[in-house]
Amino acid sequence: MGRRLRILLRKGGGAGVRRPRGGGGGLAQRTDAELFDIKRAAQENGVEITACIGLPPQYNTASADEGVRRAGVEYLKRIMDAMYKVDSHILGGIIYAYWPCDYNQPVDKERAREAAVRSMREAADTAESLDIVLAMETVNRFEQYIINSAEEAVEFVKEIGKENAKVMLDSFHMNIEEDGLGEAIRRTGNSLGHFHIGEGNRKVPGKGHMPWAEMGAALREAGYDGAVVMEPFVKMGGTVGSDIKVWRDLSEGASVEQMDEDIREALRFVKKQFVE
Repeated sequence: MGRRLRILLRKGGGAGVRRPRGGGGGLAQRTDAELFDIKRAAQENGVEITACIGLPPQYNTASADEGVRRAGVEYLKRIMDAMYKVDSHILGGIIYAYWPCDYNQPVDKERAREAAVRSMREAADTAESLDIVLAMETVNRFEQYIINSAEEAVEFVKEIGKENAKVMLDSFHMNIEEDGLGEAIRRTGNSLGHFHIGEGNRKVPGKGHMPWAEMGAALREAGYDGAVVMEPFVKMGGTVGSDIKVWRDLSEGASVEQMDEDIREALRFVKKQFVE
């Protein structure tokens, strides 16, 4: 696992923004010319593009409204078509429902889960034809309710029944929901298709209390050889900053240059914990 593990940085909303609004900046809103430029720039700089999204309510793939559910599946297909054009092969996030959840609305987990499984089966067929893996992100109870633990995620992808349907774990969410982070990784095993990392306060790895050595050992034990994507959120503002509730400057007033150095140091730290 060690030599093939890819440790990447996902800035802001990433290759596929978490929650597009209006025209948005996500891949599905780009022209073919823009997508070609993205692909070329990535290739020239040795960048691997992974995509992540939390679907907005109008594309809720777990909706009881069949029109909304279908619109969500079709939107995922448009994203995947754009991903194919930039040579991206992982689509993760809350693609099985919408995000962040509006808890002013009634919750019917059993019904929503059934609709979500049906949607992901449909989306997985398109994904397979484009060599794309769909990674269902396990998130904390405050942001969604369908998949909150590694155990729930594994059962969910088993029910989808597609080889390219995988689990996406995120250390931030695991820190809230799991009894043990290493145990959750081992429990996921070969169902793990994507992994996001960050401290429990959203800072870069190494600036908090997370059990990184434990997670690294579990990844090696599970034989995981996919991408490990750092996902720090340390500044207020913007769509994602609002959605994930960043209300203070976690960088402590750091300059852009200092934040770049923080990333370099975090990369060295994670490689030592996960690879060496």
